[in-house]
Amino acid sequence: MSFYEDHILPHVVTAACGCGQIMKKRSQIVPEASGAVLEVGFGAGPNLQFYDPARVTKLYALEPSAGMRRKAADAIASAPVPVEVLDAPGEAVPLDSASVDSVILTFTACTIPDVASAMAEMARVLKPGGQVLFAEHGASPDAGIARWQGRIEPVWKVLAGGCHLTRRPDALLQAAGFEMERMETGYIPRTPKIAGFVYSGRAIRPA
Repeated sequence: MSFYEDHILPHVVTAACGCGQIMKKRSQIVPEASGAVLEVGFGAGPNLQFYDPARVTKLYALEPSAGMRRKAADAIASAPVPVEVLDAPGEAVPLDSASVDSVILTFTACTIPDVASAMAEMARVLKPGGQVLFAEHGASPDAGIARWQGRIEPVWKVLAGGCHLTRRPDALLQAAGFEMERMETGYIPRTPKIAGFVYSGRAIRPA
């Protein structure tokens, strides 16, 4: 891992993914988590404040970046729910099959190198009937913006830790076998449209 990825990128990502409108999206999704929860791409812990201790028994915080885990230490120390940090990538979740009730996926799927494998891992560790609660930016339905997303993405990925602008979170979840229970889409206000089209909702692992 480069100096930029370990020491600078965590601060950049934390600032970008912690702005007001993105935090609002997090606040609408995370409180629905229940039981044993796996959060994929825990980062510096921006979602911690939104977990309901009356609903969540344990949180597995999956984060492969040492820099992000360092930034998360203070938030974990005051977390409202029990937290176990997992130093592993989304493509190799170190949990038993059918061992969690909820998966939280917020502004993370864009950066996972082998995102299809990560989705398969989420399906593996979720209990039948378990839920994925997601809020992810991705491909715009507007042709002009989509063209710019494709043009900018190669440079964007280098600067933003592998972040893709053109992924379709809904299609990725469905390809992994999840059933979409509900989904909302739209641009986040006061955010550049190339990175501001967000898919959010709830998908279920069929029983």
